[in-house]
Amino acid sequence: MNHEIINTIVLIGTGYLLKRLNILKPKDGETISRIIFNVTLPALIIVSLNSVVIEPSIIMLPVIVLLYGIISIFLAYLVFKNEEREMKGTLMMLASGYNVGLFAFPLVEAIWGAEGLLYFGMFDVGNSVVVLVISYLSGSYYSEQGLTMKPADVVKKLANSIPLLTYVLMNTLNFADIRLPSGVIEITEIISRANMPLSLLLLGLYLSFIVEKEHIRPIKKYVLFRYGFGLLFGLLLCFFLPFNDMFRYTILIGFLLPVGLAVIPYAHEFKYKTVVLVGILSNLSILISLIFIFVFSNFIL
Repeated sequence: MNHEIINTIVLIGTGYLLKRLNILKPKDGETISRIIFNVTLPALIIVSLNSVVIEPSIIMLPVIVLLYGIISIFLAYLVFKNEEREMKGTLMMLASGYNVGLFAFPLVEAIWGAEGLLYFGMFDVGNSVVVLVISYLSGSYYSEQGLTMKPADVVKKLANSIPLLTYVLMNTLNFADIRLPSGVIEITEIISRANMPLSLLLLGLYLSFIVEKEHIRPIKKYVLFRYGFGLLFGLLLCFFLPFNDMFRYTILIGFLLPVGLAVIPYAHEFKYKTVVLVGILSNLSILISLIFIFVFSNFIL
């Protein structure tokens, strides 16, 4: 497992170095992310879920993630209630939702293989609802224009998510015991191999270590909140849930994943002056999550 973590750090560092050398620019990240979400990640999902055996208990994963997303928002409201309105909206928007597709999948694929991708894929089904609904509505409520999202917009966003639709399709085929032709799997397997390096290079491309003095206090408060409660609930569920090891590992690691990348465009959409802080916390959460995964995968799990 040390080998996979080291490779991850090297690839993220390579992306950061390419940015520093002006070989790649942050604006190139949009194109790379489109390729990942619309091509390589769906291919990886198809390959992973085509032959794996799905246990009925796995359906509980997205339910647990959604419930924890609701709990996180409630706790965030209590913890950040004395913050200025826009800061409170920012921190609540960041309180729930995780970066599964770009961050978790490359590591999970290297450490646990197809079985891990199956479980984290189901985790991401619940996470997609949390990010697209709970996080969005939290940020929108505290913006100047107030709540703007309608139920039809939520459905449209979910329907436009190719990875989510791929999960639904492949799980349906799996439960129906239908397998895709070998030729299709061979092609998608070739495409899927690009997902890990592209995802990690993209994370490096987005890394930034510039922190303004006025951001230090909210950063400390947010990090303690997110990882404190994530670790608490993750450990409790890991020890007491009556499911298999992979299910419980997914919950524990999942609740310690970085901030979902969707919050960055959300901050722009809501015209938050704290958009720089959102980027800083997104980057910082990547580093902190890497440390947690290294510790758990090597010494605990």
